[in-house]
Amino acid sequence: MQDRFSIQFLARDLSLSAFIASHPQVILVEIAQAKGSTPREAGAFMLVADTAIWGTIGGGQFEYMAIDNARAMLAGGGERVMDIPLGPEIGQCCGGRTQLAFTPMTQAVADALEARMRDELEHRPSVFLFGSGHVGQALARALAPLPFAVTVVETRAEALEDLPADTETHLTAMPEAFVEKIPSGGAAIILTHDHALDFLIAERALTRTDLAYVGMIGSATKRATFAGWLKREGSDETILTRLVLPIGGSLVKDKRPAVIAAMVASELLQTLLTAGQREPSKRPMPTA
Repeated sequence: MQDRFSIQFLARDLSLSAFIASHPQVILVEIAQAKGSTPREAGAFMLVADTAIWGTIGGGQFEYMAIDNARAMLAGGGERVMDIPLGPEIGQCCGGRTQLAFTPMTQAVADALEARMRDELEHRPSVFLFGSGHVGQALARALAPLPFAVTVVETRAEALEDLPADTETHLTAMPEAFVEKIPSGGAAIILTHDHALDFLIAERALTRTDLAYVGMIGSATKRATFAGWLKREGSDETILTRLVLPIGGSLVKDKRPAVIAAMVASELLQTLLTAGQREPSKRPMPTA
């Protein structure tokens, strides 16, 4: 058991195409059906080679069973379909049931997997971070492994250094102009070094009723100050009802950047992945 666990994590840093290229024989293990409480949803998949694993279908005993069956297939045996109840008989207490499909890797299967992953990447919710100070940097790192397309907009070049590799960055003297570039259903999180700039960006973001989340770092005092600013500017104060301030909630009294980032990441997962959630692609794989 321990060997399989260790190998799985050794392989996870490879891209899908690199894993397939480096292993001439691979079995695709996919959750074809998921009923009741299950560790992963239908469409989740993993790849199993004779000495390595890429991805996961949820872990636990049923994943070990899937690995064993996939490797039996590589050796000339195994089953193409497994129907596994997730109960005490296999040492799991999920209570649901999964049907697993096992498909030998071919070029057509590899192409279909790559297309599925490209489609999922293209449809990730967009999160725009306006400002990359201590909290902005921590939030960009917290969001990096999550299913979001993250963009950081800054007025300071040095603040855009050391961000996660997949983060899109923009250096501009007018960050408020980037509000209109946020795709519909996305999020604007405002945490610049300047309150006046925060207010300007927030006003523009809140006038967009198609954004799923608009948040600003701060406190109840800052919220009241922003309300006064809107009134002086002649803006509609009712837009404040859609502003999340403070971001991350107020139940945890901890202002360390990493803690705030974790709480905001949780808010975004709950908001963006339920507001317009797309289930993972269930596009059928070509048969071998």
